[in-house]
Amino acid sequence: MANAQPAMGPGIPVNKEAVGLRVPSSGKTIYHRPLNRSKTAELSQASFAYLFGEMVTYAQRRVKGIQELEQRLNLQGYPIGIKLLDLLLYREPPRSQLRPLTIVPLLHFIKQNVWQHLFGRQADRLEKSNNPETPEEYMIIDNEPLVNRYISVPREMSQLNCAAFVAGVIEGVCDGADFPAKVTAHTVSEGEMWPGKTVFLVKFRPEVLEREALMGKS
Repeated sequence: MANAQPAMGPGIPVNKEAVGLRVPSSGKTIYHRPLNRSKTAELSQASFAYLFGEMVTYAQRRVKGIQELEQRLNLQGYPIGIKLLDLLLYREPPRSQLRPLTIVPLLHFIKQNVWQHLFGRQADRLEKSNNPETPEEYMIIDNEPLVNRYISVPREMSQLNCAAFVAGVIEGVCDGADFPAKVTAHTVSEGEMWPGKTVFLVKFRPEVLEREALMGKS
């Protein structure tokens, strides 16, 4: 049986643009849509608490200590940061879709855009180390990390900070933007007001600072 041919007479031109992917006139594509279709477009905190609790339980299997557990949580967050960078930049207007070129704009992007997307608000503060011996260190501060709100830490693991998962997300964003860094989460309690205050310490690699210096001179 001969293959079926389209019912199109000879010499009729084909509109190639109509065959490809069509972008809506609004400029919004599927990448601009939230996964959640509820009115608030937000995930239930109860659902989030359950899912994240299961992630912590999974990471806790056969670990030898707190440091190893935090490292596993970091590794869980890292690939999310890599993908989140591209998604959030794609959602920006065309003129501002370029990746940050220096450290401070990158960290502001994380403090504002990444936190807003993940937690519905910005991080509380962004600081640079005052120590002249550690110019590679910056700090993103969250007074009450959502990931710690529903986690009950045993007394013998009091030093555990499950926001290591968020540190992994930050590290993924930095690496994806070509600003390789090591990010760790540290609890810095402020009494009854902010008992779970967390500092995300971002340590950029030497080549990042060298590039920053060269760009400053140019």
